[in-house]
Amino acid sequence: MKNILVLALLFSTSLMAQTPSPTVRICDENGCSERPRDAVTFNPAAAGDTAAEQQAAKLIALAEKDPRAAYDLGLRYFRGDSVRQDSYQALKWMRDAAERGFLKAQTAVGRFYLMGLEEMGSDPAEAEKWLSIAAGRGDKEARSLLAQARKAKQNEVAYRRWVDSQRVIWNSYWMERYQYEWQWRNGGWYDHRPYGYGARY
Repeated sequence: MKNILVLALLFSTSLMAQTPSPTVRICDENGCSERPRDAVTFNPAAAGDTAAEQQAAKLIALAEKDPRAAYDLGLRYFRGDSVRQDSYQALKWMRDAAERGFLKAQTAVGRFYLMGLEEMGSDPAEAEKWLSIAAGRGDKEARSLLAQARKAKQNEVAYRRWVDSQRVIWNSYWMERYQYEWQWRNGGWYDHRPYGYGARY
């Protein structure tokens, strides 16, 4: 009986050795391959650029105090500049700056809502609200966009066609026309305004 148990144990051990372990398909900078589920893929040394992370953390801390920095952070999240591109964070920070009264952010939020932002569809009523605020404060771009927002509310089908035709133009506009308020230099954020030039955070 003892010999039978030993043989059964040896047989089951040899079957387990022949049965491949469950795998998962993993894609990284080296390509895609099937790897054991218990494979370690996290490499702390390659986890991220600590300098870029510190730069972003400093801007987030500044954005909590200064609506102009919140505007910059929203713009950087939209562009994927120095941070991972994230449309949710872009709108969150841009709207935060707008709610604190920063005029450029109010116009930008109106534009976000007018055009729509990736998975978020457009919202002409919300666009009209923000553009009205900015236009009332004298922003020429907001005045022009406000007319488009009002037109959009009247004919949704025509508006959708217009948005689709303008998407490429608007994306390049976001990348080129809007300027940052703060610049990173020598390990800190510097106020880019002429009267604040040299102020460092």
